[in-house]
Amino acid sequence: MPDQYIHQSKEYIKILPAWSQELASKYGSKTANLYILHGNIRDLLPHKRKEDEFVFTRVQEYISEVLFGNRDIIAYYDRSSGVTFCEPGMEKNYLAAAPRLCTSSEIDAGDLLSSDPEKSFPYLEKYFLSCIPADKREKCRMVLIIDYAEHIVPAGDLIRLSDTDRYCMVTFNRWATDPKFINGDISVLLLTENLSDISSRLAGSPSTVKISVPYPDEKVRESFLRSKEKKGKLLLERGLTPEKFASVTSGVNLMNLNRLVSESYEGDKPLSLDFMRFKKKEIIENEAAGLLEFMETSFNLSHVSGHSFVKKRFKNAAKALKINRPDVLPMGYLIAGPVGTGKSFMVSAFAGEIGIPMVKFRNFRTKWQGETESNLERVLNILIAMSPVAVMIDEADAFLGDRDQEGDSGTSNRVFAQIASFMGNTEYRGKIIWFLITCRPDLIPIDLKRQGRAEEHLALFYPETDQDREDLFKTLVRKLDLDIRNFPITDLFKKYKHEYSGADLEAVLVRAKLLAAMEDRIFVKKEDMEEAMDDFVPAAYPHEVELQNLVAVLECTSREMIPKEFRGLSRSKIINDIQELKALLGER
Repeated sequence: MPDQYIHQSKEYIKILPAWSQELASKYGSKTANLYILHGNIRDLLPHKRKEDEFVFTRVQEYISEVLFGNRDIIAYYDRSSGVTFCEPGMEKNYLAAAPRLCTSSEIDAGDLLSSDPEKSFPYLEKYFLSCIPADKREKCRMVLIIDYAEHIVPAGDLIRLSDTDRYCMVTFNRWATDPKFINGDISVLLLTENLSDISSRLAGSPSTVKISVPYPDEKVRESFLRSKEKKGKLLLERGLTPEKFASVTSGVNLMNLNRLVSESYEGDKPLSLDFMRFKKKEIIENEAAGLLEFMETSFNLSHVSGHSFVKKRFKNAAKALKINRPDVLPMGYLIAGPVGTGKSFMVSAFAGEIGIPMVKFRNFRTKWQGETESNLERVLNILIAMSPVAVMIDEADAFLGDRDQEGDSGTSNRVFAQIASFMGNTEYRGKIIWFLITCRPDLIPIDLKRQGRAEEHLALFYPETDQDREDLFKTLVRKLDLDIRNFPITDLFKKYKHEYSGADLEAVLVRAKLLAAMEDRIFVKKEDMEEAMDDFVPAAYPHEVELQNLVAVLECTSREMIPKEFRGLSRSKIINDIQELKALLGER
């Protein structure tokens, strides 16, 4: 790095982004020479020179120009372009030195710049070593920046690697521990979007420095928008400021933000908040490669019937967020209860109550080794960038797995450990709120539902009384936007004594609506409801539902949540009943 910056001016380092400061600090310590930069490396990167003035550049140029000042020797490499240099003069000097880099009288210049690392790396190594000054008082920085590093040192078992990949693995490990490289000021930077795409032998080596490049925060996004505004290329809806617009762009990187601003300017269409929310959903789902799904909801907790204790907890959490007290929120929630109790709807209603985006995990597992961990790393990085965000994992007992799964070369164990570690990071308290939804909380490992992870355990049960069922009926009518002609609901529930779940009652209402539609009516009559309720037969899974009720009761941390019929049961009685039901159902 330029002497006046890295060696003489600590103030310069202070105005760099945090990851740049970390790189500068590690470089200045002269204790390592192999770095892996991962994360948001395909984005425009901000470099702060003066207050509120940013220069945006790509990662290679940023490292070369901003961090190392385009001085001495800076070479680039990737499997497509081969070896290049940041300045024409550097390449000229490299090619001119070829005769002293090899013993052969005939030199193929193509080998010096080849995209085949087995051909070009030996020349680069000899050239770098030959450029180390004999006088230690002289300085000559040498930097090799290798992009798309996952294509030359990919994750996977050694036995599956090609000879070229093995060669690169050994070469990088040797360079990382060679005193000549460290003392000679020779640095190697590997660039990759996902750290898990890199060989764990290299990424996990104590000789390797890992540095994460984050998505832009709100201040950086606002600065970027103001820079566009100064150039007259930012069109915003009347009354909308760059500050307000930046606040709704969390999770969007500067490349995508620049594209939206440019398209708006070229089409002479001012950007609005509604448009940005729509595009944000599209951009993030694309960035996540379909691994995250936005949960759209127009409901809030007022649309939820019953479950007063759970609603009270959620309303308190919503209030804490609105008064900016995320420190008092749990890291996550475990939502248990039998099928049909509206667990997913309750969570989406909570998201509607607090006005933050909610996303749902989709299946990130694949049959290809290493790709599952890479997918998960990508998703977790996006969640960090999107915060505050609610994350819903439905059927969590099946989705998350545990530490003891076998048969996939340890992938499930590593994925479980990665999720558990991320969920337990208290830096994200109130920023990333987890909701693990399941009707079988007993199958979720205790690692995930202990304090510090999904620590708040809430349970939902079927309505107990006719009044509860009436309240649920009215709520579902409002949710489904049904036109119901006035008639006494109480009589219907006294006549038809089913133990309705929320899902059952919603199905009945939809059937009644269908009967009305068949007579070309938009309103539902008492006769429609009677016919639908008389014909309805709830799915019969008595033992499964009883088991789901009991394991939910066992998870309750408050007696107020527990239905009256279970309050008198001792914990040992509940455990014994659960074991008997599992044996009856053929479970271990």
